[in-house]
Amino acid sequence: MSETTNVDKGTWRPAANPWLIAVTVTLAAFMEILDGTIINVALPHISGALGSSYDDATWALTSYLVANGIVLTISAWFGKLFGRKRYFMICIIMFTVCSFLCGLSTSLPMLIVFRLMQGFFGGGLQPNQQSIILDTFPPDKRGAAFGLTAIATIIGPIMGPLLGGYLVDNFSWRWIFYVNVPFGILATIGVALLVEDPPWERPARQPVDIIGIALISLGLGGLEIMCDRGEDDDWFASPFVTTMAVCGVAGTIGAVLWLRKARHPLVNLDIFKDRARNYVGSLSISLATATIIQTQQRQQAALVDRMSPFRPEYQHYLATAKQAALDVGMPSALATRYALYRFYRTFTTQVSILAYNEVFMLIGLLAFCIVPLCFLLSPDRNRPDSRPSATH
Repeated sequence: MSETTNVDKGTWRPAANPWLIAVTVTLAAFMEILDGTIINVALPHISGALGSSYDDATWALTSYLVANGIVLTISAWFGKLFGRKRYFMICIIMFTVCSFLCGLSTSLPMLIVFRLMQGFFGGGLQPNQQSIILDTFPPDKRGAAFGLTAIATIIGPIMGPLLGGYLVDNFSWRWIFYVNVPFGILATIGVALLVEDPPWERPARQPVDIIGIALISLGLGGLEIMCDRGEDDDWFASPFVTTMAVCGVAGTIGAVLWLRKARHPLVNLDIFKDRARNYVGSLSISLATATIIQTQQRQQAALVDRMSPFRPEYQHYLATAKQAALDVGMPSALATRYALYRFYRTFTTQVSILAYNEVFMLIGLLAFCIVPLCFLLSPDRNRPDSRPSATH
């Protein structure tokens, strides 16, 4: 049986064009990535329309991120339980339905509940997308296929505030949720027609690690809420933030101890034995997040005198597009200055700040590329042959 499985894994390919499959599943994952940031610029409008404070409205973002982060860790278990294609379609359909219901919300608690559900089903899209692409392409073409997913991962957080600001400025905050509906329908139809489960991916009854699910949810949820609400509530001066911090640390430690001895652990902790992979993952996420978020915040501060939901994000998009197309270093800053001059028709302090801010963004992008590469190419002593991790 194992020999047949090994042959199937090496020779099986879906009947449909693999690039059509890649575009279809990436479209579904792109919706989820986009929704992580599209609501940011609409929060003041949501709080005003639903009669709540801005701080209360941020729970519409926090609830999504908490549910999304928790489900990311257990999506593989759901995939084995329902079957990968079936679970992927369930996630797309329910994510689209929840997006529509978010747009229909008439109160903040109603919006928060639907955002929580949206994050819950959205958390299963990215892991299954990558798994489908891995089995769809032969090894020599997987690099190019995953390059497509990387583009979606990079563009999604940038396009989210841009698109959200445009929709809020020209239509209504409800359209930041309605915009998912046509793409969700297209993705559902595409997955139903194109995606196939390989022979070794079939629904099977899985032992339920209830304790593992509870501990992971407590740990990730507590830490996410602590980080999200800490600045607004004065960190540990707030009993709520302190409680979340304690729950997060206790849940994380408890999850690690439980998963190491459980017979059927929800998450296999052996994947963290690869130190190079750990360094690369941590550094990549940290540097990418800092580069995107900090640059966006500085640009918004520089443009505060001309603030609207759309314009600051437009500037961020303009600068990012230029960054990918033009030379680096000081010529890049000068190119941005000229582009912004064409937009504003004047040289101002704000234009100068935006222009030279691109130099610092460039430094972050270089660190994002070079530092993880150094760890990837370094020998890993945990491996018997001490070969560079990039060769595996």
